[in-house]
Amino acid sequence: MTQNVYFFGNGSADGTKDMKAVLGGKGANLAEMTNLGVPVPPGFTIACSACVEYLKTGAIPDALRDEVARNLERLEATCGRTLGDPGNPLLVSVSSGAPVSMPGMMETILNLGLNDRTVIGLAQQSGNARFAYDSYRRFIQMYGDVVLGVPGQQFEHLLKAKRMTSGVETDADLREDALRNLVEEYKQLVRAATGKPFPMDPRAQLWGAIEAVWRSWTLKKAVDYRKVHAIPETLGTGVNVVAMVFGNMGDDSGTGVAFTRDPSTGEHVFYGEFLVNAQGEDVVAGIRTPLRIAEMADRLPGAYAELVETQQRLESHYRDMQDIEFTVERGKLFLLQTRSGKRTAMAAVRVADEMVRDGLIDEKESVRRVEPDQLNQLLHPVIDGAVRATPLVTGLPASPGAASGLAVFDPDVAERRAAAGDAVILVREETTPEDFHGIVAARAVLTSRGGMTSHAAVVARGMGKCAIVGAKELHVDAMQRRLTVNGTTIGEGEWLTLDGATGRVFAGALPTIPSEVIRVISGQTRALEAPAYLAFERLMKRADKVRRLKVRANADTPHDARVARGFGAEGIGLCRTEHMFFEGDRITAMREMIVARDEMGRRRALAKLLPMQRHDFEGIFEAMHGYPVTIRLLDPPLHEFLPHGGEESKMLARQLDIARPELARIVESLRETNPMLGHRGCRLGISYPEITEMQGRAIFEAAVRASRRGIDVRPEIMIPLVASTRELDHQKAILEAQAAEVLGGMGEPVSYTIGTMIELPRAALLAGEVAESAAFFSFGTNDLTQTTFGLSRDDAGRFLPSYVEKGIFPEDPFQVLDQDGVGRLIRMAVDEGRRTRPGLKVGICGEHGGDPKSVKFCHRIGLDYVSCSPYRVPIARLAAAHAALEQA
Repeated sequence: MTQNVYFFGNGSADGTKDMKAVLGGKGANLAEMTNLGVPVPPGFTIACSACVEYLKTGAIPDALRDEVARNLERLEATCGRTLGDPGNPLLVSVSSGAPVSMPGMMETILNLGLNDRTVIGLAQQSGNARFAYDSYRRFIQMYGDVVLGVPGQQFEHLLKAKRMTSGVETDADLREDALRNLVEEYKQLVRAATGKPFPMDPRAQLWGAIEAVWRSWTLKKAVDYRKVHAIPETLGTGVNVVAMVFGNMGDDSGTGVAFTRDPSTGEHVFYGEFLVNAQGEDVVAGIRTPLRIAEMADRLPGAYAELVETQQRLESHYRDMQDIEFTVERGKLFLLQTRSGKRTAMAAVRVADEMVRDGLIDEKESVRRVEPDQLNQLLHPVIDGAVRATPLVTGLPASPGAASGLAVFDPDVAERRAAAGDAVILVREETTPEDFHGIVAARAVLTSRGGMTSHAAVVARGMGKCAIVGAKELHVDAMQRRLTVNGTTIGEGEWLTLDGATGRVFAGALPTIPSEVIRVISGQTRALEAPAYLAFERLMKRADKVRRLKVRANADTPHDARVARGFGAEGIGLCRTEHMFFEGDRITAMREMIVARDEMGRRRALAKLLPMQRHDFEGIFEAMHGYPVTIRLLDPPLHEFLPHGGEESKMLARQLDIARPELARIVESLRETNPMLGHRGCRLGISYPEITEMQGRAIFEAAVRASRRGIDVRPEIMIPLVASTRELDHQKAILEAQAAEVLGGMGEPVSYTIGTMIELPRAALLAGEVAESAAFFSFGTNDLTQTTFGLSRDDAGRFLPSYVEKGIFPEDPFQVLDQDGVGRLIRMAVDEGRRTRPGLKVGICGEHGGDPKSVKFCHRIGLDYVSCSPYRVPIARLAAAHAALEQA
């Protein structure tokens, strides 16, 4: 017969810490502590599989009821007390414990077994009637809320009223007679709310609590937590039935929560809080102010000394920082739980680093201990945790960090006010490439539309700026220059604060804490003065030792390239040349080229752009000395560079000496129904080969100039949106002609390669043929996802969240690579390409290059590199190391 119930007590247990999948984390650790000789109250754990089965059928098998009954008898024998015995009652706690820690997401009930008869026995047994009735009122409140569905605040109202009528500040000050009365009031509340009396049969209470804990797996907060942390729905929770120990028996008793190290900083100090004469919920409820754990040395010295020794033993045994819960009953210490402690990124890095130094773990384990996405906290400013504020709205956390600034609703205003020294937040319904200068000027970007890979999101991430997108409740009125949300209006010039890590938007200016890592990388702080940075750098070096996958950055300017190198990028995997055209006077020259009536006019405009592109390329080659730089030729449709009416159109018509109706006609002629599938990418270079000629010449001239200055240049030229080998060959011939002309004329040999961006399913399916002409592949996973799913990444944000919520898609495919569909195309293209050209260099350069799950997929299928925004380079480096360790 399958075992479903596991006992622990008297120094031995049926389980171990390695049985988390069976017992849940709490049950496995209670068993482990018992086996270690740590003082743990006896009890038993019902396996997680019983929860899964109950939620499927709604029934409890007789075999399980019998197994619980046998273990309850064993518990009664161990404790020398009996559940429901009026003279010598056993009381138990019933709590959850999933295989993956979900703190606070499911239910716990304390003091189970009390009724109108056993409370008298408890009072006699303890010699403390006040304690007995305090425990009884707590039990009715918890059981009434969790099991019977009576809202907890109704009990709280009665409790608050009792404190007021008794003239006391805290629950601990209520006298015995007040608690007796409160118990009766609680029972009356239960009857009024449920139509039934409070249950008095302890065994019925027990099964009611067990079922409530199982049901708590489906609570909204638990479901939401699992979604955020990617915890499978199929795990279920264990149920732990443990003999009660009481911290509310007087001044020689107490309860607390502690960490073996500071969970915020990682400092190796015993850290925590406790309360005298209290039960566990009092510490977290905030009704009484807890004491620092160090004060326990004076209040409960014997128990404190044992607690210090025990926490040290547990950390050494588990080889990780522990989060422990404890109770002291009349001077005797009991451990109620231990688990791996949740910690900030700073603490995670420091704890792992110091545990390597102290010999507790090896370097590879230290790399495993830090989750890649945690590094976001180290790289971006954050809102000061001491500040309490209510958010106006919550959107999609597109780019982490925190920023405060004056709300502005126009990119030109953002640029102008930023130049005057103002900190600004650019607020738009959605952004376009025309807003680029405003994004550059702003501290952060807020949009009411768009998804995690929308323009605002991609550009902001690439620049390391905070961004929140898709805040649907936000109404942005650009004409009136204001936003409204939930009855609040913020006008231009009023302060906003954005928390990009959580997607929360606040009114006013909230203080932020700068990142020490960023200060060092930007040269504001010396590394030797920044211990957090030094620990971070040691972690990165350990990660680099074990990873195979290279990590490059998506960077469009020399500044971006320098930032990327500071983060450890091993080259540039995507330099988007179109972004260079939006700076200063360049946009005017670009627009002149677009509206030109003939090739000669286009060439005149392109001649103005040539030195600008060449200058940027030379700066990028310099920043990436000795590393490859993949430059993508012009990709977006031309209409994105033109104004669409208003003052800007009037000004452009004057600048170009063209009639406004003629300009409007040209703009309208370039408009497309579906521009992302229209006249863009290599199609532009085929229609206007002079564009490809200019860009090729700028690249080769920059390479020669940089090489003459002793810079090791390694240009890789990438032709975008190829669907046919003939398209690739057409553009490749133009580039090779420019190379021969420039390199021959300047007398400087420069090694270069020409490859393509695989972003259309047809190119992936014909990869073997494409590889005959392409020296490398780079998968543009943003567009490849769009074209594979038939989804617009900018519009799909309206319904994709509901798809994920309903389980139609496991995750947003624009955030996490779709390995089944898009991934299969990539795998197929890699195999076909390398069959044609062994040793073909292959990478990805879409937003997925910075997503840890996607990085691991890229490692498994043998890609050479991933490329992501500069501020995600450390995340990708660590994710690549995790992938290598998992495979090993």
